[in-house]
Amino acid sequence: MFDHKIFLLTIFVITLCSSSFCQEAQNKKPNYDFSLDSLKIFFPDNNLEDIEKVVGKGEVMKKGESFLIKKYYIAQVRYKFPVFVQYNERKSLDFFARLPTYFLHDLFHQSLINRYGPQNKYINLDSSSLYIWNNAKGFKIIYNGACTITCFPQFLFVSKPEDPKLDSYKSLIDQFREPFPLSYKSPQKKEP
Repeated sequence: MFDHKIFLLTIFVITLCSSSFCQEAQNKKPNYDFSLDSLKIFFPDNNLEDIEKVVGKGEVMKKGESFLIKKYYIAQVRYKFPVFVQYNERKSLDFFARLPTYFLHDLFHQSLINRYGPQNKYINLDSSSLYIWNNAKGFKIIYNGACTITCFPQFLFVSKPEDPKLDSYKSLIDQFREPFPLSYKSPQKKEP
C-alpha cells in the first residue's frame, strides 16, 4: 500500500535540501581556497615599501652590505605560513614560501600548471618531487611536493630566470639548502 505521507515528506525534504538550507552541507574543499595571487606581491622586482603596505612589516632575518632577507607571514584559514623575501636596493630578487602541509598537492600543482603551463623539469626522489619552470612568464619557479599518506606541497621558490649579476648574491633556495640557513647560531654547550 502506498503511503502518501511518506511520499510528501520525502518530496518536502528533497525540495528543502535543494534550496539554500542544505547548501552548507554540500561537499566543498574546505581547506583549499588559496590563490597564487596572494603571493604575487612577493614576486621579483616589487618594492619593499609596496610589499609591506600589503602584508605588513617583516622580520629581518639577515642583513648584509647589499642584501636584506625578511620573513613575512601569509594568513590562510586559521594557519599562517612564512614567506622569505630577499631584497637588493629595496627591490625583491626572489622569495621562498614554506607552504602549509594541509594544502592539497594535486590542486596546488594544477594551479601552477594552469597559470604557467607544464613544468620544464620533473625530479622524483623518495616520495618527494621537484617541479621546475625555467621561464614561466618571466620567472623561474621551483615547487616541491611530497607524499606520505597523502600528498602535500612543501615549498615554492620564485626568482628571475637568470641570477642577478650582483657580487655575493646567493638565491634563497641555495641558502635554505645548506644546513642551518641564514643566521642560525647553535647553542653553546658548557663543559662540565
